Amino acid sequence: MLAGLGAVAAWLLRGGPRLPPDTDAIIERLSQSDLSHVVAGETGYADSSGVRIWYEAIPARAPEKGVVLLNISMAGNSLFWPPSFIRGLTGAGYRVIRYDQRGTGASDWLEDWDRKHAYSLLDMSADAIAVLDATQVDRAHLIGLSLGGFVAQEIAIAHPDKVASMTLMSSAADPTDASLPGLRSGPLLRSALAGLPLLRYRLMGGEKNLVKEVIAKTISGNGYEGLHAEELTELVLYDLRYRRGINLRAILQHQAAVAATRSRYELLPNLRVPALVVHGTADTFIPVEHAEKLVELIPGAQYLWLEGVGHQFPYPDMTAVTREIVSHLDHSA
Repeated sequence: MLAGLGAVAAWLLRGGPRLPPDTDAIIERLSQSDLSHVVAGETGYADSSGVRIWYEAIPARAPEKGVVLLNISMAGNSLFWPPSFIRGLTGAGYRVIRYDQRGTGASDWLEDWDRKHAYSLLDMSADAIAVLDATQVDRAHLIGLSLGGFVAQEIAIAHPDKVASMTLMSSAADPTDASLPGLRSGPLLRSALAGLPLLRYRLMGGEKNLVKEVIAKTISGNGYEGLHAEELTELVLYDLRYRRGINLRAILQHQAAVAATRSRYELLPNLRVPALVVHGTADTFIPVEHAEKLVELIPGAQYLWLEGVGHQFPYPDMTAVTREIVSHLDHSA
């Protein structure tokens, strides 16, 4: 029995993916560097019915073709968007606006929230509209990841005149639809168990270990291909030093927002907005059947199926995916 406990303890202490050999050196070097370039665009706060929403507008690095509004996933803040993805958009001539959803990052965290008075996805879409108004953008291309795709749909339903196009990644029109495959607990449980050894970084505490935790989680989800350890280190350090990090309560709040919002099945067929649906065929969190339903519901929707890819971001071969998204934007202008 003691041997078994010892084996479990050893697994918890040494388990998880092996970090790149230069991880410590990267963290040490960047800990002493200037991180101001992490957020170098025009920043500000939009007022959404009394809720302050932080945003950053990043200029295009080529002649401007349009504006992209990024809507991040559940409980994520704007720093979750990979810098390489943003560079792919700005380099193609698009001004990019990213924002912290309510309950995350530098936006209001709504400390008095309770489930009986939960806000909905309609409120979250109003936050995004407030950001467009604050940045004086009349029309934008919407890119939404997972829950951010739910929000993008609500924006397009309520304000189709403000939407040049939608790109819905790993998303759904009604995740509660009992006729489609739902969340499968087996893969989720296996993922949670596999992530237990990574808790050691958080338990040990300190900036260095929190950076290592994020790098290890990224490797666990996406492997070593396309790993940008330096950029991840900068993002985590900036978030820890100049913002408030991750708000775990936002997970409950955003889940409640989904539950408080009606299905979009009857509303999406009325849209006349160019749409691209991107989804992994091996997604166990939002199975691909939900993406197929989106394509069926949205008139003229195009799709990009990522073979063998799960509910993860960035996707494998993200450069190719970004090219497809840019092509969709270019043809929707």
